[in-house]
Amino acid sequence: MKNIQIYQADKYSTSMYTKVEENIYKGKNPYYHGGSGHSEEMYVTSLTFEQEPELGEGETPKDISQYPLEGILELFSVCVSDFYDELNAQSESTCYQEFGSSDLEDVRKLLGIVGKHVYEKKFQEDDLSEEELEEYKGMSEEELEEEGIIWYDTVVE
Repeated sequence: MKNIQIYQADKYSTSMYTKVEENIYKGKNPYYHGGSGHSEEMYVTSLTFEQEPELGEGETPKDISQYPLEGILELFSVCVSDFYDELNAQSESTCYQEFGSSDLEDVRKLLGIVGKHVYEKKFQEDDLSEEELEEYKGMSEEELEEEGIIWYDTVVE
């Protein structure tokens, strides 16, 4: 993901949302259906970004790839609260997503990726003996990942 910017959605100007601070709003949690497990309200912010197909990301905003999006959700303890399907269907390169959390601090931290580059980076176990290296030579990347020899992490630069 590159060219990450704030998106000021028109919906934030309605009575459904309350501005909490710059670029963060409070609104109804779309996942709340009564009971425990979810808060009735959620802090939200919206971002735009471009995917990088050369890094294995989606080709168009209609096809937003799972990675590094899933890594962002984990890193900042947020969820996608609006997919902006119509905007993404109309756009050739800019993706639109709303992110939310019941914890204001999570959304504040998420905004730290604005202007940065976020991608999945491949890591590999360095401390392998010659015998282990030989054993793993014939394995596929998927098998190496299952063994914990290689893994991917979300990087924010």
